[in-house]
Amino acid sequence: MVIPVKKEVCSTGIEELDMKMSGGIPLGSTVLVTGCSGSGKTTLCMQFLFNGARKGERGVFFTITEPLFKLTKNLEGFAFYDKKLIESGMVNIIDLRIISERLGLDTEKYTVEDAGALLDILKDIADELDVKRLVMDSITALCYRLQTREMIRDFIFKLGTSLAVMKCTTLLTSEVPPQTFKFSQYEIEEFISDGILFLGDIDRKGDLIRTLQVIKMRGTDHSRTKFALNISAQRGIELVPLLKSTEFEAFLKR
Repeated sequence: MVIPVKKEVCSTGIEELDMKMSGGIPLGSTVLVTGCSGSGKTTLCMQFLFNGARKGERGVFFTITEPLFKLTKNLEGFAFYDKKLIESGMVNIIDLRIISERLGLDTEKYTVEDAGALLDILKDIADELDVKRLVMDSITALCYRLQTREMIRDFIFKLGTSLAVMKCTTLLTSEVPPQTFKFSQYEIEEFISDGILFLGDIDRKGDLIRTLQVIKMRGTDHSRTKFALNISAQRGIELVPLLKSTEFEAFLKR
């Protein structure tokens, strides 16, 4: 009799999402969190980091487009946010533009050498901090600076491989236009990633309802059902089935 080996998973701490992925994201995976502006990508990723920090798993959030003070200000209204976890170094928020400037890189356009130097510094930071969770917000902005499809593919592949060895689970946010079933701007990122969380929206009687769907997640059984996604100050990201209008409206009023 063959006894199946239980795979290690990284729990997002978002109960409904973990249930959809048989307990969580397979440890060491690189997952694309994709959606249009306002779909909840950054909130989901931050909740993932803070939930991990409470379990003793250090995390790092690399931002490319949003200043640090705006990020932390937007987090203050959520119950999952804990300033002490930032002060203790369990959650680290780093501006990638500042790192690029200190390395003497062109912040708008990277050469092959620049990309290599940036990859090395990201790996060094992850290793030095001994992080188990890493977020890059957004991979779209970074890919814009990498210029070519070959550089984009090489960068994401090498980053994911290096972090997987460290058993570090990585979320890469990807910006796509609204009302489109598309996973990335460059159509490369999704093929390199181990998983895709697609954050979209549907129109229901004039209201745009946020949705979440697990498109793929290598290494685990998962649901591909589309769920309604709500963002509340108390629970952060929460998922519910796409119910009838009256039931969903009642849920939002809880």
